[in-house]
Amino acid sequence: MIYITQLIYIVEGQEAVFDAFEALALPIIPKYNGQLLFRLRPVGSAFIESKLEQPYEIHFVSFDTENDLNNYMQDEERKSFLHLKNQSIRSAMLIKGEKMG
Repeated sequence: MIYITQLIYIVEGQEAVFDAFEALALPIIPKYNGQLLFRLRPVGSAFIESKLEQPYEIHFVSFDTENDLNNYMQDEERKSFLHLKNQSIRSAMLIKGEKMG
């Protein structure tokens, strides 16, 4: 099992475009043995300490294998609406990991 945490920073004023991208991209995850474990929009008061800019959203996703993740990233349907992602996301930090213990 592989876990992905993604910190997403969007272009100001592009929230609706980002939501449109997510509405199309997230339902494809299960097709590749993945699960959206949680999707958060943190508020300022939730941060106790931070050295990074507050992200617009945080996603925590799992895939059975690295190959499943790669196949999701290369999905042709997903690629067809990447222009929405490119228009709305200023930057993102992707952190890959495995469960410990």
